[in-house]
Amino acid sequence: MPTAKIAVTVPRDVLDAVDAAARERGESRSGFISRVLRAAMKARSDAEVTRLLNEVFRDPEAAAEQLRVADELDSAGTDWSDETW
Repeated sequence: MPTAKIAVTVPRDVLDAVDAAARERGESRSGFISRVLRAAMKARSDAEVTRLLNEVFRDPEAAAEQLRVADELDSAGTDWSDETW
C-alpha cells in the first residue's frame, strides 16, 4: 500500500499517550496512528450510513414495506444465520 509522510503538531500529552498505547500493542507510532485513523474513518462512514438509513425509515411507507418484505422472507424460511452486524 502506498504511503505518504505528513507532519502533524499535537500536544505533548497526546503524543505521550499515543506512544504508550503503541508500545503496549507492539506497534510503531505510525502504525498505531494509521490504525486509529482508519477506525475513525470507518466510524464516520458507518455513522453516515446509519443517518441515511434513519432518513429512509422515517418515511412510514418505506418502513412498512421493509417490515412486510422481512415478514415474507421469514415466512418463506429465510436463513438469516450468515447475516453480519
